[in-house]
Amino acid sequence: MRPFSDTRRSQCDPSITEAVEAATEPLWRAVAVFRFLALVYVLVAYLLLNQYFARPGWGWVVVGVMAAWTFLVSYLYRTPAGRRSTMVVTDIGVACLAIAVTPLVDDPARIAHGEPTLALVWPVAALLAAAVRWGLPGGLLAAVATSAASLTARGEFAWTTARNIVLLLVTGTVVGYAAGLFRRSQTALVQALRIQAAAGERDRLARSVHDGVLQVLALVQRQAGDLGGVGPELARAAGEQEIALRALVSRPIAALGTSQVDLVTLLSVLESTSLTLARPPDAVLLPEFVARELTAAVVAAADNVTRHAGVGAHTWVLVEDESDRVTVTVRDDGMGIAEGRLAEAASLGRLGVGQSIVGRVRDLGGDVTVESVEGQGTEIEFHVPRLA
Repeated sequence: MRPFSDTRRSQCDPSITEAVEAATEPLWRAVAVFRFLALVYVLVAYLLLNQYFARPGWGWVVVGVMAAWTFLVSYLYRTPAGRRSTMVVTDIGVACLAIAVTPLVDDPARIAHGEPTLALVWPVAALLAAAVRWGLPGGLLAAVATSAASLTARGEFAWTTARNIVLLLVTGTVVGYAAGLFRRSQTALVQALRIQAAAGERDRLARSVHDGVLQVLALVQRQAGDLGGVGPELARAAGEQEIALRALVSRPIAALGTSQVDLVTLLSVLESTSLTLARPPDAVLLPEFVARELTAAVVAAADNVTRHAGVGAHTWVLVEDESDRVTVTVRDDGMGIAEGRLAEAASLGRLGVGQSIVGRVRDLGGDVTVESVEGQGTEIEFHVPRLA
């Protein structure tokens, strides 16, 4: 196999995800600042009150662990790679542990009297991290976890504990909802900016096409008919391509909406004596733009078979509808592709496979793999994720 993309793309365009993650940097910095301020508060409070604890030495050990974790997790959270789910879950676990060890170092009488836990407000930083990472669900789950740890440390229900639980739940809900809303708005903003940039670029290309390619096609259409021989056929083909190209460059981007269409229906027009389409029993619904771009990539692959696979080559197109993605396989029994031929064609500026096929699918967040043995045919697989 010669993969054009080594790893599957996520259901969301990775570049959009990266842009949104970059926009959340101020939120993560705010969490780090809160964590350090909370640690300072814990240090000052314990310095003043440690004589009231049953085991003050062990209390300093716990505070030391909290300080070490503060520096470590703040360092790891500096980059998106350090904000993996496992790290955030570990952060919540450490916060809960800091609460739960209070009975081991504090005086039982103080605990029964309703004194705060040893960790004070420090565990809230982990709750904020979960809220920023996962939105409302993360904030609520972290609030529930820290509340459970507080109840465990207290050993019994008290009004002070109830007040703390309410504050944790409110904090998790508000911050989680705000973080989720922020991510969604940033995603919409990035997509809108991309559409705007695409529209500007296409307008620029449309002007270039109009000044060059379209004028040449119009000239060929007008004069090729007088050449005789293949002239009339050439004029007809030029006219068809002119119409298609004008429709392409003038079509509004907004018209490429997200209405669902059946991919199999679009591919059905390819069926012929030289092409067999294998389809699932149910419709394969995709957003219109995704379905049409994927169809165009398959058409380009099938056209390559017609032009390069040799006389009598047959093409099979298999459509597979999976839960998280759609896979289309184009296979033929033709001459195959010689080793290095694709790279050679790209170096000569012939970008049919690289742009018409691979480029289209990559723009959809998918990937393409090509397997070919010279003299034994070629198999191309398109993997396109279902967008959330």
